[in-house]
Amino acid sequence: MELGPAVRALYPFAPRQFAAPSGRMSYLDEGPRAGRPVLLLHGNPSWSFLWRDLVRELVARGRRVIAPDHVGMGLSARPGVFLRLNDRIRDVERLLDALGVDGFDLGVHDWGGAIGFGVAVRRPGKVGRILVTNTSAFRSDRIPASIAVCRIPVLGRFLVQGLDAFAGPSVSMAVRHTLPSAVREGFLAPYRNWADRRSVADFVADIPMERSHPSWPALDEIERGLPSLSRHPMLLCWGLKDFCFDRTFLQGFRERFPAAQERLFADAGHYVLEDAGEPGIKAAADFLARP
Repeated sequence: MELGPAVRALYPFAPRQFAAPSGRMSYLDEGPRAGRPVLLLHGNPSWSFLWRDLVRELVARGRRVIAPDHVGMGLSARPGVFLRLNDRIRDVERLLDALGVDGFDLGVHDWGGAIGFGVAVRRPGKVGRILVTNTSAFRSDRIPASIAVCRIPVLGRFLVQGLDAFAGPSVSMAVRHTLPSAVREGFLAPYRNWADRRSVADFVADIPMERSHPSWPALDEIERGLPSLSRHPMLLCWGLKDFCFDRTFLQGFRERFPAAQERLFADAGHYVLEDAGEPGIKAAADFLARP
C-alpha cells in the first residue's frame, strides 16, 4: 500500500513484515535493540500511524519501540477472514515470540486495550509499565448510539465497509481540534475502499456487548486477569471529551488500579495524543522512558 509524500513525512519509518497466524502483519521496530522495548497497540479504525510522535520521542530517548498494525488494518494484509479478539491477541504474542522479546512496557489505545491487556494477563511477569489511553479491557454495557448502529448485522457492514461511516468520520469525531489535512490523510490512507475496510467493520462487529457474543469469554478472561497487573506502574492518559471511551471507562480503570497515575486532558477527545499535542506526548514518553 502506497502512502503519499505528506503522510510519509509524518510517518518516516520502514515497516517490517511478520507472518502472523492470521496473515501478514506490518510492524514498526524502531530504536536500539538493547534494553527493554515498548509495545504500542492501536485500535479501530487507526493503525501504527496513531503512535508516530510517541515512537519518535521514545526512540530519541534511547528506547526500542514495536508498533504493529493488526492484521487487516493499516499496512498489514487483508486476509478476507473474520478475526476475533483472541486471534488478535495470538498474533501479537507470536510477534513478540518471533522477535525474542522477553520483557516489555506497554501502551494501548481503543481496542488495542483489550488486545494489549489480553497479552499482559497471559504473561504478567513479562510486562513492566502500562500506558492506558482512552480504552477498555473489561466488559461494559455502554456504547454510543452511532457505534451501536454499526454493529447491526448487514446494515452495520454496509455502513462501515461500504459507505465508510466509521473510519471516515473518525478523523472528526475522535478529536476536539481540527486535524491538519496531512494527518487526516494519514489516518485514512489504509482505508480507501470496500476491501480495505473489511477489518474496520469486523472490529465493530466483534465488540462483545452480550454474553452470547463469541468474544465475550475472551474479554471476561481478560477482566478476571486484571488483578495480576495491579502492582504494575500505570499511567491513565485520558482525553475527557471522548464520545466513546468516556469517564465511565476512566473510572473503571481507577477502581481496578487505584495506584495508577493520571494525566487528564480536559479538552481532548478519543485521539488524546492528537488533541493534547506535545504535553500529551511528553507525559506518555516521560512515563514509558523511565527505567
